[in-house]
Amino acid sequence: MSDDDNEVDQGSMADDWAAAMEEQAADEGGPDADPVGFEEFDMPPGGQPGGNPDLDIILDIPVTISMEVGRTSITIRNLLQLNQGSVIELDRLAGEPLDVLVNGTLIAHGEVVVVNEKFGIRMTDVISPSERIKKLR
Repeated sequence: MSDDDNEVDQGSMADDWAAAMEEQAADEGGPDADPVGFEEFDMPPGGQPGGNPDLDIILDIPVTISMEVGRTSITIRNLLQLNQGSVIELDRLAGEPLDVLVNGTLIAHGEVVVVNEKFGIRMTDVISPSERIKKLR
């Protein structure tokens, strides 16, 4: 096949596509187009028939849990002077409960435990959902 034949084939193919696109546009937006009817569904609050929310869809969403021992603020000058063995004083007393945070939101207080040579935390006080909502406001 020569280059001239190839150019002619591509030109006619482009014309065919243009005609097809014009025909489709005329079919979709023309006055003969009938509106599509959709069936209405009565869905109760919660998204499930019967009114019970399906919580299974959120059970596999990963969240980040962190334990906060304490906080402090220091200047950049002091930060740059830290080295191995440096001690940073925190805003908590020794023996005071740790904060348990889920995605940055306080949900409980707890204490450090060691289980099978690994650190863990025992929940000592769980924040109620109503208290968590109050803190968000």
